[in-house]
Amino acid sequence: MNQQLDLNEYKQQIADLYSRRGQTYDEGDWHPRIAHRLVEHAQISQGQHVLDIATGTGMVAIEAAQLVGFAGRVVEVDISTGMLEQAKRKIKALGLNNIELVLADAEKLNFPANSFDVVLCSSALIWMSDIPKTLRLWHQFLKPGGLIGFHAFADTAFVGGVTVQKVAEKYGVSLALSKPTGTIEKCHDLLKTAGFEAIEIKSEQDGSYISLEQAKRMWAGGSHPAPGQFPNPLSQLSSGQLEEVKAEFEAELATLVTEQGIWNDLTIFYTFGRKPIG
Repeated sequence: MNQQLDLNEYKQQIADLYSRRGQTYDEGDWHPRIAHRLVEHAQISQGQHVLDIATGTGMVAIEAAQLVGFAGRVVEVDISTGMLEQAKRKIKALGLNNIELVLADAEKLNFPANSFDVVLCSSALIWMSDIPKTLRLWHQFLKPGGLIGFHAFADTAFVGGVTVQKVAEKYGVSLALSKPTGTIEKCHDLLKTAGFEAIEIKSEQDGSYISLEQAKRMWAGGSHPAPGQFPNPLSQLSSGQLEEVKAEFEAELATLVTEQGIWNDLTIFYTFGRKPIG
């Protein structure tokens, strides 16, 4: 595993963010559960070659490696050294020897054409700088008839993000967040434009009630990387304006409180398509 990448500032921010999160990323059951669902929907079989992009701590890759068996192979890619170190430890503990770890930018991969049966990307597509171009790149790596699968989040998902979007618009700031994949139609069009067919999207509602304080902690401000946008559009605001946005953000969240708490929608589109055979 290479130890250094030549990253632009946007990608370096993402790498640093997830390296910081590496130690605690496996806590809770949400990430493991949706990673499992992605693999489950992909119906991976023995002997297949699988590319797991933005692997994180290896949740998808490890399950895929156990399914493909000794005759198969899994390559897991991530931009974050911290995440890959966690994945490496888990792989070693399980004694898996059919996984290769690669430190790389998902938008600059250079695998041979037609070399994978399955390409998966769990919870990371919105971080790509150019989603349509990236999907076309991943399309090249699939064998004819090969399957791509990724998580996409509805534009109603993550109450903190939805709320800050609403408030920021009053200040002339547009945050993309989950908008590029925010509807089934958008997910379908992204795959169709990238050359995929037999597109199937399974929408599964997820989420939970959280406290007002938990919702307030979703505030990231202008220094946090914004998915698909650099610099973070909030960074164009003055410190005074940013404080105003934060105050309005918290006030808006307060209006959402019910007896159960604030509903944090996490609707996911499990999105799949195939590379044409002909």
